[in-house]
Amino acid sequence: MAEMKTASAESTAARVKADIAADDLSAQVTALREDLSRLTDSVRALGQGAKSVVTDEASLMTERLRDKVREEPIMALAITAGVAYLFGLLSRR
Repeated sequence: MAEMKTASAESTAARVKADIAADDLSAQVTALREDLSRLTDSVRALGQGAKSVVTDEASLMTERLRDKVREEPIMALAITAGVAYLFGLLSRR
C-alpha cells in the first residue's frame, strides 16, 4: 500500500513537472513569435529604405545621363553605336 502511495505521488509530481514544462514551452513559443514579428517589421523597414535609396539614385543617374546626352549628342550617338556593335559581335558567338 505504501508503495502505491509513493508511485502515485511520483506520478503526480511528474505530471506537475510536465505541466510546468508545457507552460514554459508555450511562453517561449509566444516570445519567439513576438521576436519574429519584430524582426519581420525591421526587415520590411530596411527593405523599404533600401528601395527608396536605390530609386533616388537611379533617378539622379538618369537625369545626369539625359543632361550629358543633351550636352554632347554626337558623342552619345557614337557610344551607343559602339555598344550596339559590341553586342552584335558577342551575340554571333
